[in-house]
Amino acid sequence: MASTIAHGMPDLAAGQNAAEMPLSAVAITSAVQSKHLVVAGVSKRFGGVSAVQDVSLTLSAGEIVSIIGPNGAGKTSLLNTISGFYRPDAGRITMDGVDITSVRPSKIAARGIARTFQNIALFTGLTVVENVMLGRHIHMTSGVLACIFYLGRAQRQEEESRRQAEKVLAMLGLSHLRGKMSGELAYGLRKRVELARALMLEPRVLLLDEPMGGMNQDEKQEMKRFICELNQNHGTSIVLIEHDIGIVMDISDRVIVLDGGHKIADDSPAHVQRDPAVIRAYLGTRRTRGDKHG
Repeated sequence: MASTIAHGMPDLAAGQNAAEMPLSAVAITSAVQSKHLVVAGVSKRFGGVSAVQDVSLTLSAGEIVSIIGPNGAGKTSLLNTISGFYRPDAGRITMDGVDITSVRPSKIAARGIARTFQNIALFTGLTVVENVMLGRHIHMTSGVLACIFYLGRAQRQEEESRRQAEKVLAMLGLSHLRGKMSGELAYGLRKRVELARALMLEPRVLLLDEPMGGMNQDEKQEMKRFICELNQNHGTSIVLIEHDIGIVMDISDRVIVLDGGHKIADDSPAHVQRDPAVIRAYLGTRRTRGDKHG
């Protein structure tokens, strides 16, 4: 579907409405409008290495889409292009119909796309609540002097940020750790704090890069529960990179498989598990050399 959108979508002539369009064009236009996120034919190279090659995907409102694949498959690079940390060499990315292909990460975040990282990126010298409050920076509009002297709107925004942080911490079961230094937390708890910080952006689309990496089974199940609650109770659309295939197959609406930068599958969990190309990629008969752009 994404490739059809990228290459076959007709333009509406001035004054033309859906009733005047061919049925096929109406269907394609309706599909685009129903998608939160559309990635169409995106490629990204680093020197001679093609990290992502002509990859397309769509994400509907309220959907969980997981991206899996061997090490070096291009999973993180794809998320980096969506969130604006990499600018793709080819292709187009839209959010709610707006082109964000060349938009800065801060502007993409302001449009409702939040991101967690494979490697934890907390400020270890700050408390849990301070780290979480930093996630609301795009909603802070006070001037520098107002912030320095804690005046007027700056004070109100700081108080609102703290109230929101307390709500997020409570939702993720972290309230009892609010005053603890982030660097003192166990690995699984730091992952949860990073998720809390991302939620401070009030995202409609959440990009999660290995949120369960390095966790034990109990921690994974707890994180799985939080992700499902975000999706079901708050309507958050989620793109998830995760190596625990059992969890991926359990919570995903669709699973996308990358291998060597190419998309080799995009289907329901049940179909993906039976796909011969996916089985070959994971059994190693078509191994991709791992690299830092995985």
